[in-house]
Amino acid sequence: MDNSQNINLVKMALDKIRPYLQEDGGDIEFVELTDDFVLKVRYGESCQNCKFKEETKYVVEKHIRKFFPDLKAMVEV
Repeated sequence: MDNSQNINLVKMALDKIRPYLQEDGGDIEFVELTDDFVLKVRYGESCQNCKFKEETKYVVEKHIRKFFPDLKAMVEV
């Protein structure tokens, strides 16, 4: 699978979970999927000081792995 297909899978996974984050006033944006399958994301402004940020990261990462099991890590930029 080429990287554009991988990116589409990751974006699709983010689009599926984004409404749940938005319900709580948050958001997440795709920035980049590196060649070694590290996903770079940007959280919405309201997420910056959220006390549940680490838990949310875990849930989002787990969700993305359902669609893209080769994901190595997800990092905020």
